[in-house]
Amino acid sequence: MISIEKVSSKQDLKAFINFPSTLFAGDENWIDPLYVEREEHLSKKNPASDHVVWQAWLAKRGSEVVGRITAQVDSLHRELYGPNTGHFGMIDAIDDEEVFAALFKAAEEWLVSQGAHQITGPFSLNINQESGLLVEGFDTPPSALMTHGKPWYAKHIEKLGYSKAIDLIAYWMKRTDLHFEPSLTKLMDNVRKRVTIRPLNRKIFDQEMQILRNLFNLGWQDNWGFVPFTEHEFATMGQQLKYLVPDDMIYIAEIDGEPAAFIVGLPNINEAISGLKGKLLPFGWAKVLWRLKVSGVRTARVPLMGVKKEYQFSRIGPIIALLLIEALREPFRRRNIDALEMSWILETNTGMRTILERIGAEPYKNYRLFEKKITPES
Repeated sequence: MISIEKVSSKQDLKAFINFPSTLFAGDENWIDPLYVEREEHLSKKNPASDHVVWQAWLAKRGSEVVGRITAQVDSLHRELYGPNTGHFGMIDAIDDEEVFAALFKAAEEWLVSQGAHQITGPFSLNINQESGLLVEGFDTPPSALMTHGKPWYAKHIEKLGYSKAIDLIAYWMKRTDLHFEPSLTKLMDNVRKRVTIRPLNRKIFDQEMQILRNLFNLGWQDNWGFVPFTEHEFATMGQQLKYLVPDDMIYIAEIDGEPAAFIVGLPNINEAISGLKGKLLPFGWAKVLWRLKVSGVRTARVPLMGVKKEYQFSRIGPIIALLLIEALREPFRRRNIDALEMSWILETNTGMRTILERIGAEPYKNYRLFEKKITPES
């Protein structure tokens, strides 16, 4: 007998956060998230709470937690896509059809009560945070701010009437495999005459964050499911980047003195927290800082990259992206960063995918977003 309980107390929230660690016990590719970070993510401290309303549930068999899920409504998403949209997220459960059915029933009933009939997900809690369900690439650990999963998730979700909306692709590239064909090198050399690639200027950090936010929002506004970053969200992200990312791993491309594109290379903090089992005390913070600042990590991820809309479909746009990727090569070498994940890339973004594959990157993980139309009677 499966029971579904709303997450409504600190004890419930603790069980919700801790459940995946139990589910993935024994999975060598699982990395426990920091409990304090997940607790903050599911609190008013998360700047997305300015526009996202959510509810979470636990599935139990007796007293044992066997699954979890969230449902959420994003007012910014509704402004762009209509007042009947809603989302699910943070789905984790044992391999049991009954558990998935009970969890989604609770989530869908709540979403209908919020006026939502067009459901997409998973997001935790919106598209600018962790997105997608892992459907390929279970044999390697997730990079920073990416999700892990079990192979049975997709089949149970599809049985409940959800179908593929779009896939998000993660690319992997070893630093030593990065290469530029002579034809690309020639194009890059020609574009260098007009484009300046510069590192972030920490002295005007807040202004630089505004540049990055504007470039991202304008560059991504026509992409599937786009929701703009608010000033609050990007300011919060900026504070995290300030401590986690060296100045020479954030670059801005300027054309005729005007910002045109940017890239962020994030040291893979999942490497740094691996083995901590989600705990920072008594020595967790010291270990994380040692691994990030002293011993370093050996992999990184590009979580943010944007090219100004007016250049995206011009001949210069893809070359700017190449110049930004090239700019990361030397700081990666200095820090002994051996490999890079580029994620995520919409499967429909054939231009960027072609560029990445031409310079040595390979698709290695696939994250799927699902959709379903629901009615009060469904």
